Amino acid sequence: MRKGPKIAFIGAGSARWTSRILIDIFTNKDLQDSEIWLMDINDRRLDIIHTFAKRYVDEMKIPTKIYATKDRREAIKDADFVISSVLAKGYTYYEAMRDISERHGYYRGINSVEWNMVADYHTIWGYYQFRVHLGIARDIEELAPNAWLFIVANPVLELTTMVGRETKVKVAGICHGFLGFRAALEVLAMRLAKEELGKDIVPYCAAHAPKCYEYIFKLIDLDELKFEMKGLNHDIWLTKFEYKGEDGYEYLDEWIKEDAEEYWRVWRESTTSPWDLDLCPAAIDMYKTYGFLPIGDSVRGGTWKYHWDLRTKQRWYGPYGGPDSEIGCAIRILIVRRSIEEMVRAVYDRSTPITHRFPPRPSGEVIVPLMDSIFNDKPAETYTLPPPHPNAKPIKAPMYVNVMNNGAVSGIPDDVAVEVPVRVDGKGIHEKRVGSIPSKVYKYAILPRLVRMEWALEANLKGGRHTLFEWLIVDARTRSIEQVEQVIDAILRMPGNEEMAKHFG
Repeated sequence: MRKGPKIAFIGAGSARWTSRILIDIFTNKDLQDSEIWLMDINDRRLDIIHTFAKRYVDEMKIPTKIYATKDRREAIKDADFVISSVLAKGYTYYEAMRDISERHGYYRGINSVEWNMVADYHTIWGYYQFRVHLGIARDIEELAPNAWLFIVANPVLELTTMVGRETKVKVAGICHGFLGFRAALEVLAMRLAKEELGKDIVPYCAAHAPKCYEYIFKLIDLDELKFEMKGLNHDIWLTKFEYKGEDGYEYLDEWIKEDAEEYWRVWRESTTSPWDLDLCPAAIDMYKTYGFLPIGDSVRGGTWKYHWDLRTKQRWYGPYGGPDSEIGCAIRILIVRRSIEEMVRAVYDRSTPITHRFPPRPSGEVIVPLMDSIFNDKPAETYTLPPPHPNAKPIKAPMYVNVMNNGAVSGIPDDVAVEVPVRVDGKGIHEKRVGSIPSKVYKYAILPRLVRMEWALEANLKGGRHTLFEWLIVDARTRSIEQVEQVIDAILRMPGNEEMAKHFG
């Protein structure tokens, strides 16, 4: 009889992500008695992550039991936690639909619309992604009715809402975008360095990663910092920012006035990552427009103003145009392929311990602290992030999770998944009530996302060609009814979309 939880990874072949969470489990003393089930439909990817996990457990000499299976139901049966990182059909499938869309005049794909510009956030064309996650939830209802389902696969908002509405499963969407709140700390550190040290660290912060953390911990009294975020996944906003009882946004205003241009100049010359966006021009323009700072992946949305073409994207998101441009997407896919190759070399080369290649350090992801709190009944509202810099100390981060609203955010229906702070204990995840979203953010950012979410859910659950037509007929890129009909036909005729074509009639 096992002492720890049974944890099932569905889509475990996403080895780069799964390996990080496995290490978090292996290094948590109160979860080392876990039974881990790794499930994937791809034999090669499943063997890679299974071999990784087995080697890691053997080297650490911990009692964790590791199993591999291609049978989803076997993995889920009697599980305490089910984690889905499934991307049905994989990256290249969605890139093929993007290419078809662009040939018919829909730059970056028919899926890219206001407040949903994220290249791996597949909504209207995500039929297979919606279908597989509803199937996972149905399996949990039957085989593990007390389990928690953690959805880390995109689209988190839509999938979490769907499962919460259509099933009785305890579901939470997990995204680390909320950690973008550290951008506010970065600004605060830059301003305090000028005020208290008389030192301009703007170029340093713009050019180095991790940024500013040695200064953050020297200059900022974290006990005097208060902040709060709320919204929807990839549409979350810093609605409270105070330092020592003062409005922290005053520091941001000063930074914009005196430092932003220099920061961006150095940043454009030195950044090596399309994801380096927390204080990019688009983020600050969105702050000026809506009155609050967008957090994490929220900056990747923001309407067509930032996305008309590659040149526009580069103006707002830097030299790569951000991770959702044709350059950024290519880099993302290349990184995935290289990470698999690197994992293969590390896993099957037994001349070097796997724990040397992948040291047993926490990842900073929230998912294992959540499981630890629930299974071991450890009440928590924060968890510890690893030091982002050799001279920095660990930081306590609030737990933010996507859960069904149930009154947490005023003005949003209870049956919609919201991203809010939570407290966690043996009884589960409890959303905190955070009041309403500021009016302008609600009207111009949240409502468009809610509408598109409802349209995508209707399309993927109920079907009908008209759902695709109505999605595109209001698109800013649409020039004629013929264009709409032609792109729908082309996508539904794409090899591999036969079932999707029947669904949409």
